[in-house]
Amino acid sequence: MESEYQCPNCGGPIPKESADCPTCLMQLALDTPDVELPRSADSNQTELEENTMIGPYRIIRLLGEGGMGRVYLAQQSEPVSRQVAIKVIKHGMDTEQVVARFEVERQALALMDHPSIARVLEAGKTDAGLPYFAMDYIEGEPITDYCDRHRLALPARLDLFVQVCDAIQHAHQKGVIHRDIKPSNVLVAEQDGKPLCKVIDFGVAKAIELRLTERSLFTEIGVLIGTPEYMSPEQAELKLIDVDTRSDVYSLGVLLYNLITGFLPLEREELREAALGEVLRRVREDRPSRPSTRISEAGAKAIDPANLRRLDASALQRLVSGDLDVITLKALEKDRDQRYSSPAELAADLGRHLRNEPVLARPPSAVYQLRKWILRHKLSAAMAVLILVGLIGVTIAMTVLYGNSQRNLGRALEAESTHREVSQFMVGVFDVSHPSVARGNSVTARELLDQARARISSELGSQPEVQATLMATMGELYFQLGLLDRSVPLLEEAVDHLTTLRGSEHEETLRATSTLGQVLGRQGEWDNAEAMMREVLESQQRVLGAENVDTLMTQGNLGSFYLQAGRLDEAEALLESTLASERQVFGNEYEQTLNSMNNLGQLYIRQGRFEEADTLLNEALETFRRVFGDDHPGTLYPLYNLGESQRRQGNLAGAEPLMIQSVEANERILGPDHSETLGALNGLAILYARQSLFDKAEPVWLDVLARQEKLGRSDHPDTLSWAGNLAYMYGASGQPEKAEPLLVSVLKSKQNTMGVLHPKTLNSLMNLVEIYRTTGRPELAEPLLVDTIATWRDTPSERSPMIGVTLYNLANVMRDNGRYAQAEVLYDEAQELLESLVDADHEYLKANADERAELERKKKG
Repeated sequence: MESEYQCPNCGGPIPKESADCPTCLMQLALDTPDVELPRSADSNQTELEENTMIGPYRIIRLLGEGGMGRVYLAQQSEPVSRQVAIKVIKHGMDTEQVVARFEVERQALALMDHPSIARVLEAGKTDAGLPYFAMDYIEGEPITDYCDRHRLALPARLDLFVQVCDAIQHAHQKGVIHRDIKPSNVLVAEQDGKPLCKVIDFGVAKAIELRLTERSLFTEIGVLIGTPEYMSPEQAELKLIDVDTRSDVYSLGVLLYNLITGFLPLEREELREAALGEVLRRVREDRPSRPSTRISEAGAKAIDPANLRRLDASALQRLVSGDLDVITLKALEKDRDQRYSSPAELAADLGRHLRNEPVLARPPSAVYQLRKWILRHKLSAAMAVLILVGLIGVTIAMTVLYGNSQRNLGRALEAESTHREVSQFMVGVFDVSHPSVARGNSVTARELLDQARARISSELGSQPEVQATLMATMGELYFQLGLLDRSVPLLEEAVDHLTTLRGSEHEETLRATSTLGQVLGRQGEWDNAEAMMREVLESQQRVLGAENVDTLMTQGNLGSFYLQAGRLDEAEALLESTLASERQVFGNEYEQTLNSMNNLGQLYIRQGRFEEADTLLNEALETFRRVFGDDHPGTLYPLYNLGESQRRQGNLAGAEPLMIQSVEANERILGPDHSETLGALNGLAILYARQSLFDKAEPVWLDVLARQEKLGRSDHPDTLSWAGNLAYMYGASGQPEKAEPLLVSVLKSKQNTMGVLHPKTLNSLMNLVEIYRTTGRPELAEPLLVDTIATWRDTPSERSPMIGVTLYNLANVMRDNGRYAQAEVLYDEAQELLESLVDADHEYLKANADERAELERKKKG
C-alpha cells in the first residue's frame, strides 16, 4: 500500500487514499471500545450548556462523546412533551468527511422503522451551523451489562440476542450494513416490564445499493472501520473489498460468543499487546475456540461468568457444548461464504435450539459430525464407532501423557491451569463410560474405568489435585453404572484428598461428598447417607447459593432419599421446591429439571395423586425423547413410573406394555446387570403377580435374584426387597412352604443391614406374620411383633406408617387369642399414630378401622 503522509501523532504512515491514521484508530478502538471518549481541555469550551435551545429542544445534560460528535439529553415541550437524544457534530470537526459520516447515520436511521432501532425524529443545524439530529432517548444499558446485572440464564440471553438479529435484519432489508455491532451499541431498556433491545450508532454504516449521502466519503481504503474485537475478517483487510451483510453476521457471532460465555474470541488484552499488523492478521486468520472449550480452558476465570448465568462453570460448559458451539462458530467462520447468509438465518437456528429442534449449523469437525450421527442412529449401529473412538482416545491419552512423557508431564502439570486442562481432558475420555454416552455398553465402559483407575492410582500420585478430581469423577461414573461397591472407596478417597487440598466447603469437595451420600443411601446406609447429604446441602446453600446447580442437585437427591425411606412429607417439600427452582433457573428442558419431574411424579404415585403424576411423567418422557433422544437413560425412569402409575391405579392391562418397554429399554441402554434394569424386571414381575400370572412372575424374580447373587449383591437392599416380593407371591399363590424360609432369611438380613424399624424391614415382617396367621401358627408371629414394638418404644422418635401397621397386626394376634383389652389399646395407639402420619383416606387407616370393627364383633359374640 502506498504511503504519502506521516501521522503527526504516532509517526506512522497514512495511506494516501485515507484521511485517518489506521494505527491511531486501532488504538482508539482498543482502549475505549465501550465507554465515552475522554474530552480534551478545549472541548469543554464548545460543549453546549444546560438549557441551551436547539430547535424545539432544551439541552439537559451531556450523555456521551465520541471522536466526531456529542450526544445530549434534551427535553421537547411542543407539540409533544418527551425526552430525546440529540447528536451534534463537535465544533471544528465539521470536515467534509465527518459531515458525510454524520449524514450517513442520520439517513440510515431515517430509513428504518423497527422497535429495536432508535428512531430519528428531526434533523437540522444549530445556531452555530453544526449539523444535529434528534432521536429516541433510550434509558438503557449495554446488553452484556443488563444480562449480567439481572443474572439472566442462557435462554433469556438468547431471546434478547434474537431481538438484535431481527433489528439488524431489518437494517439489511432497508439496504444498510451497521459495521460496528458491539455491546455498547446494543442497549436494553425496560418497556412494560419486559426487556427491549435497541440498536444504536449507525455512524459507520454502509449502504448496500442506495446512496445515503451525496457527499464524498473516503473510508473504504486503508481505514479501519469498526471495533477490532468485533470486526469481521473482511473489515480487517484495509483494502477495497465488498463488505456485505455477512460482515454484520460475524459481529453478531462475536456478540453471541460474549453473551453465552462471558469471554471474547479475541480478548482485548491480547490485542492491545500486539502490533497493528498482528492484530489485523489475527482477526483475519485466527479461528476462535469453541465457546464450551473457552469456558473449560478459563479455569477459575469461568466461575464468575457462570454464576452470572445462574450456573457453575461445569454446568455452563455442558449447556453451551453442542448446538450453541456450532451455531456460534458458523456465525464466526472466516470464510463468509460458510457463515449464515443473514441475521435472520442465525436467529432461526437459535430458535430451533431454544425449541430443541435440529439446528442447520454443521461444524467442519468430523468428530462432531460423528457424535451427531451416533445420536441420530440406532444403538446397534452406533456403538461400534463410539467404543472404537473411546478406546483409541484412552490408549493415546494414556500412552502419550503417562507412558512416554512422564518427565514432560511433570513439567507440564506444574501450573494450575495445566492441572485443570489435563483433568478436563481425562474426564472427557472417561465420559465414554457414562450411560448417557455408552448407552448399552456398560461392560466395556467398566473395563475402561477399571484400567484407568489402576493407572491413576499408580501414576498420578505426585499430582494430588488431578488425582482427586479424577477419582471423584470415576466414582460418580461407577455409581451411574450401578457398580456401588467400586464407587464408594473412590469417592471416599476423593473426598479425603479434596478436603485436605481445598477444604471441606470447596465446590468440588461438596459435589463429591453429595455423590458419596447418594451412593451410601442406595446401599442402605440410611443414617450416614442422610446426615451427609443434609450437611452438604446446608453448606452448598450457604457457600454456593440456593439456585446453584449443585445445590439443587443435592436438594433433589435428598428428597428422593426421603421418598425411598417412606418419609413422604419431607420428600414432597424438597422435591416440589427443587422442581420449581429448576424450572425457573434452567428451564423445562434441562436434564436435571426433567429428572426432578420424574422424582416428583414418583412421589405423587406413592401419595395416590395419579393425575398429577401422569402429567409430570408424560412431560418428562416426551421432553427427554425430543431433546436427548430415545436412548438417553433419562427416558427410562418416567417410562417405568408411568407403568407403575397404571399398575397402582388398577389398570394392569395398560401397565404391561409400558413395563415391557421399560425392561427392553433398560437392557438395551444400561445392560442386563445394571441395577435399574433389574429394578425394571422386578416391576414387571410385580405386575404379573398382581394379574395372578404366577408362572410368569416367578422365573423373572428368580432370574433377577440369580443375577444379584452373581454380582455379589446378596445382601443389597434391592436384592432383599425383590426376594421379599417373591416370597409374598409364594404366599399369595398358596405356596407357604416356599414363602416362609425365604421371608425368614430376608427379614434377618434387613434387620441386620437396615435396622429393625426401617419401613422395608417392617414390610417383610408383616408378610411373615401373614404367613404364620394363614397357616394357623399365630404363636410364631406374636414374639416377633412384641419385640419389634418394644424396640420402637425404646426409640419413640422413629415414626413411620409401618409402625402403625405393626401395632394393628399385633392387635390382630391379641384379638384372635381373645385378649380383647390389650388389642383395643393397640388399635387405638395405631389409629393415633397413623392419623398423625397419613391422609384421612389412607389404606392403613381403613385397614385399622376394619380390624377394630372385627374386634367389636368378636366382643359381642
